[in-house]
Amino acid sequence: MEMNKLPINELRTLLTAVANHGNQHLVEVESDLQQTAFLLNEAIEKLSTSFMKIHDLIAHQHNLLVTSGQLDEAMTFAIEEYEEKIGNEVNSVVTGMQFQDMTSQLLHRTINRVNGLKALLQELSEHGYDMDAQREHDDIAKFLVNINDILHAGSHALSGNLRKAVGQKDMATGDIDLF
Repeated sequence: MEMNKLPINELRTLLTAVANHGNQHLVEVESDLQQTAFLLNEAIEKLSTSFMKIHDLIAHQHNLLVTSGQLDEAMTFAIEEYEEKIGNEVNSVVTGMQFQDMTSQLLHRTINRVNGLKALLQELSEHGYDMDAQREHDDIAKFLVNINDILHAGSHALSGNLRKAVGQKDMATGDIDLF
């Protein structure tokens, strides 16, 4: 075999193996990202519910104390002030936990990147079978340049669609944009 000829079967096997291994890893990454998104959503939902329940219990306690008639006017006023402060803090915590929306956007964007990369690897794997063992070195080099161009175009299109800012709308403290 001449030194300037590529071992076509080895190249085909290499391209397919790279695509298959990459795809396997990306499936795992996608699964982990989806599980992370699910766990984050569950945790934020539980925390928000718990904070609101704390607020409701404090309001109920306040009503019991006030209606019992055991408090003088100064004590009633002090309890109302604390209830208002606690309510404001609970609302701040719940509002602060709305970062979940931005995190979900980032996770969704990352999953889209993973899916795009899987599609690019699939393209690489499929083009690996187009090679004929009789092709000359120049034909193989052209083929590899073509694959590189396809991967570059797909990667550029994927990056362009995903380079958008992540934002949170309607938070009590205003709109937030990341990146």
